[in-house]
Amino acid sequence: MSQTNETRRTLMRDKAKGKIAGVCAGIADYYNIEVWLVRIIAVTALIFSSSFVTVIYIALWFILDEKPAEPAALQTSHIGVKTKVWEAGEAPTRAFLEIQQEFKELEHALQQMERYVTSNSFKLDRELKQL
Repeated sequence: MSQTNETRRTLMRDKAKGKIAGVCAGIADYYNIEVWLVRIIAVTALIFSSSFVTVIYIALWFILDEKPAEPAALQTSHIGVKTKVWEAGEAPTRAFLEIQQEFKELEHALQQMERYVTSNSFKLDRELKQL
C-alpha cells in the first residue's frame, strides 16, 4: 500500500518553533506531542547520560532537513479538542478557575434545594400531595 503525501509525515527540524536548532520542535511535530515535553525529556536525558545525547542532538541538527516556512496566508491557529489540560496547552490555573466556578454554581443550586426542602412550603406541599 502506498501512502499519499497528505498522510506521510517526514521528520524535519522546525526552526520557527525551536529554541536552538529546532530538533526538539521537529520531533514534537512528528510525534504530535507538546514541544515542552520533548524538551524536558531531552534535558533530563542530557543530565543523566553525559555527552551521548549532545552528540545525537548535534547529529540530528546536521542530518535533518529544515522544515520550510509556511506563508503567512496559510498559517492558521490550530484549536484541537481538549482531552487533557496539558495536551491542549491550556494553563492549569485557567482550568482550575473553570472547575472552581462550576463547583460554585453547583453549590449554589444545592443550597437552593436545601432551603426549599427545609422550608415550611415544602412540608405543606408534601402534605397536600398526600391528601
